[in-house]
Amino acid sequence: MDQGNVWLRDIWTLLIASVALMGSPGPSTISVTAIAAAFGLRRSLGYAAGLILGTCPVLLIVATGVFALLLSVPRLAPVLTAVSAAYIVYLAIQIARAPPQNQQNPAASAPSVTGGMLLAAANPKAYVDIGAVFAASRLADLSPLAEALVKTAILALLIVLIHIGWLLAGVSLSRMLRDPVASRIVNVVPAFVLLATSVLAIMPRRE
Repeated sequence: MDQGNVWLRDIWTLLIASVALMGSPGPSTISVTAIAAAFGLRRSLGYAAGLILGTCPVLLIVATGVFALLLSVPRLAPVLTAVSAAYIVYLAIQIARAPPQNQQNPAASAPSVTGGMLLAAANPKAYVDIGAVFAASRLADLSPLAEALVKTAILALLIVLIHIGWLLAGVSLSRMLRDPVASRIVNVVPAFVLLATSVLAIMPRRE
């Protein structure tokens, strides 16, 4: 196999692993879908931007090895978990209680850029998934620094595309939400899914 084919194979392997892990349902992806469904495209853009802006530093923390150092700090992980859990519960309640879009008060606050950044920074699934992609994938014939830079660039682009994809999925659901009963169902179900995926994300993994 020539060098070009090896390179393409490694890139495709990285892309498939990244989409499968980072794009799977979790606190970040489910929340942006639920927010878009409950509040519509325009009012959910800030939250989606916050998730992207908050996840990119997580990527850098993992890529530079800082996350491994943070894990060695006593009691830091439980603090991050508690912050993440508290905000997710608040977010789920806000989503579940959102009225149909045609009955919403435009002056009422929707989840913000800051809220998205907070959830992204404290999202345990992001650290685990990005770390798994970095550890499991290998780009042939690159120095460790060059490999880390290429992986970081690819994953940063995927972070943007994945969140946009889940955002648009929520927007497609929002078109159904003119009826109060349908609105309540479509809001409550993602809120419970958000809580469930978050519980799975913070549960300790068995070796």
